[in-house]
Amino acid sequence: MPSLPASPPPHRLWRWAAIVAAVAGTAAAFGYVGGWLAPGRLTAQRLVDQLQSGGVHPGFRRNHAKGVCVTGYFEGNGQASAYSTASVFASERTPVVGRFAIPGGNPYAPDASVPIRSMALRFTLPNGQQWRTGMNSMPVFPVATPQAFYEQLKAQQPDPATGKPDPARLAAFFAAHPETAAFRAWAKSAKPSASYASESYWGLDAFEFVDGAGVRHAVRWRMAPQDAADADATAPAGDPDYLEADLRRRLTQGPLRWRLLVTLAAPGDPTDDATKTWPADRREVDAGTLVLQGTEPQDSGPCRDINYDPLVLPAGIEASDDPLLPARSAAYADSYLRRTSEEAHLPGTATAPSHPEHQP
Repeated sequence: MPSLPASPPPHRLWRWAAIVAAVAGTAAAFGYVGGWLAPGRLTAQRLVDQLQSGGVHPGFRRNHAKGVCVTGYFEGNGQASAYSTASVFASERTPVVGRFAIPGGNPYAPDASVPIRSMALRFTLPNGQQWRTGMNSMPVFPVATPQAFYEQLKAQQPDPATGKPDPARLAAFFAAHPETAAFRAWAKSAKPSASYASESYWGLDAFEFVDGAGVRHAVRWRMAPQDAADADATAPAGDPDYLEADLRRRLTQGPLRWRLLVTLAAPGDPTDDATKTWPADRREVDAGTLVLQGTEPQDSGPCRDINYDPLVLPAGIEASDDPLLPARSAAYADSYLRRTSEEAHLPGTATAPSHPEHQP
């Protein structure tokens, strides 16, 4: 059996804890659904309770609370149609409502407090079906199962006496979960970017494309910026809210574009473990271009009432065996119901938001 990695120094543990806490938003919160629910087992409610243990901001998302709505379209080029019957991949234009955000439940957090950014998208297909996906600016997730994620949240919970995570608890968690090594290696050098526009965004979880003959193809996807010239630019000092302002400024100069790159798995590539990347030589298909044209406020814009549930999928795309997917779906629903219930009772709010995420 391989030996466990040596425990890192406390200051690095705290840095990892801050990033991992932010990553709680990557999958937002995990729980069990369907037949997995049972007394004493992990549930979406327990996970969201743990996620918001640091404080609740009524009416806001329990994770990725700080963000901005964006609108635009996806221009398919037909190249992915050989692997999926979903019309979004045909040579046509599909409307998109998206959202950029930073992880965490604090809607007033400084943009430079974490190095991770997220992109969530809802594609509305001509037949009325939808495809929703949430992606993050990191290539791997820290852990592979909902239970491990819950244990991670508890390990990084601040000690009331110090206001910081207990280094011993964090060290014990990392030692018990060597699968976190890839994420920790990434986090060691990760820095807050100066713009949403310069980031690449990974889907992390595997899915299955289904072609016209019913053949399934295991895939992962990512969004790669068409213009990443300033990807290494550092976050501006002294401005806690620069990301939204930067995005608005860029969009006044013209649309922003990303290529949707779909990676096809080879036999033996893991589809149930988001901590593991696939080899770099796997076939990659350029499926089309995402074009974002404008921003909208998150409190009243079109993304406000969207739950970016990763299991809202059109025909031609199906879930893989990754246990994080149904868990994310359950926790997203729980978080959504909490914040919309709070919104209905906030001063000046006459009615609760509609529930478009419950539509197919």
